[in-house]
Amino acid sequence: MAFLERWFGKDKTKNQAKERLQLVLIHDRTDLAPELLEQLRAELIKVICNYLEVDDERIELGLEKEDCAVALVANIPVKNVKRYLSSAK
Repeated sequence: MAFLERWFGKDKTKNQAKERLQLVLIHDRTDLAPELLEQLRAELIKVICNYLEVDDERIELGLEKEDCAVALVANIPVKNVKRYLSSAK
């Protein structure tokens, strides 16, 4: 086991598993396809990264369903604010 942890890192594997489980739970709660949720997550992070430097390893994104309402809940740790936007796209 230590051999695998050296190559892949225990924390990284743990974070990936946690992220996959969160996506499955979100899918169950909202009836959205997992691919759509992953695309939503990727696009949101891409836009946010245009303005902020974030900690990719600790991002938590989820949908919460209560009665007939669904809320997008995000916890995105910010490392730094980008003061100047690059004009190249």
